[in-house]
Amino acid sequence: MLLQAKSVQQVASLPYIFVGGEPQVLLITSRERKRWIIPKGWPVKGRPAGAAAALEAAEEAGVFGIIAPEPIGYFDYLKRMPTGYDVPASAVVYPLLVLEQRLEWAERKQRKQRWYTLDEAARRVEDKQLASLIGGLRRDGYSALRALAEGMVDGAS
Repeated sequence: MLLQAKSVQQVASLPYIFVGGEPQVLLITSRERKRWIIPKGWPVKGRPAGAAAALEAAEEAGVFGIIAPEPIGYFDYLKRMPTGYDVPASAVVYPLLVLEQRLEWAERKQRKQRWYTLDEAARRVEDKQLASLIGGLRRDGYSALRALAEGMVDGAS
């Protein structure tokens, strides 16, 4: 008899900036497989999911900014657990308008990072749902990211 593995929930951030009026997103490499991904991790008890996603971006990529109050979507993937087994996982994605990028951060020696256009990022990530989520931001003419950025910056002032 085969048992279905329990699904786990994670939070993720999609760090972004605008360069010449066009959005770019920051991808990082995973620690083990060195695949291009976005910062993600476990929810933190007592902390809003978006705040936990922003914390992951700081630890894994050294970026800080304004996290969107609502997610823009999610993606499903297989999470490699410390035991070596993969379990089904879902990551809820919160956009993070980056205001600061540090040269030193917690996981700097374990990961590479690079800014990509939305099209490039969608091609670099292996996960098809994540690629579709990133590519969808391109198809909507950046309006979702622009509106988020304008609303978050206005709200922070």
